Amino acid sequence: MLVLMVVLGAAVLHATWNAMAHGAPDRVAGLALFELAAGIIGLVAVLVMGVPPADTWGYIIASAVLHLAYLAGLLASYQLGQFSQMYPLARGTSPWVVAVVSIVVLHQALAVGELAGVLLISAGLIALVFIGRPGRRQVPALLAAVGTGLTIAAYTVVDGLAVHKMPVLTYMGWVFMLQGFIMPLVVLAWRGPSLLRQPRSAVLSGLGGGVVSMVAYGLVLWAQTRGTLAAIAALRETSIIFGAIIGALFFGERFGPRRALAAAVVVAGIALITLG
Repeated sequence: MLVLMVVLGAAVLHATWNAMAHGAPDRVAGLALFELAAGIIGLVAVLVMGVPPADTWGYIIASAVLHLAYLAGLLASYQLGQFSQMYPLARGTSPWVVAVVSIVVLHQALAVGELAGVLLISAGLIALVFIGRPGRRQVPALLAAVGTGLTIAAYTVVDGLAVHKMPVLTYMGWVFMLQGFIMPLVVLAWRGPSLLRQPRSAVLSGLGGGVVSMVAYGLVLWAQTRGTLAAIAALRETSIIFGAIIGALFFGERFGPRRALAAAVVVAGIALITLG
């Protein structure tokens, strides 16, 4: 039950920082600030925790690269489509991919209830997207969201393996320090000095979002040391329900009875995972 509550708490935080990223006046600058805050916190963790075991560098570098690819895909998705569609599709793609990899590649056994729960959660989350009847003009946005989901699945598997080889804070510190300083530098080189001229409110919101994202990520990493990788991945993506609610309340995007039904399917999946 503790793991369930921790992951659901992380889901709320994850939806919150994604909504902050989507709602930023300058989304590129906003994500750069998010990563800068995470990089600074990661640096502190590195100074406290020290150097990781020599045989774990591959995990750290792979996760940092995959996170950078994820952020690029996320930015493209938010630039092209609605938050209440792009966020569910990106996050809903991940759980079933992770489940397949966990079973086929990592040979992690899932109870029947857990497997059914993963499938229900994935189905409900993806239904949240297609209820909106996306048209042809949204195909690039949908492709960007699916690509983002695949990067999420990839770093989830890498993270799930890595946290069993080193302390969570060590791993988290190095990953966030690397990606947290690389992305702002890349964006600065791309956008030039104009990137530095951001309103005070945008700077504070961006840095705050980075702190929120790192707390959410840390909670999930801890949970991955206590539960089945596929089940944790599916539970984490319930952030989409909170994302849909945020989209309706703050961005004027429709929720409606059909999306409420899709959300109920997700809740049923959570119940199955919990009982399984």
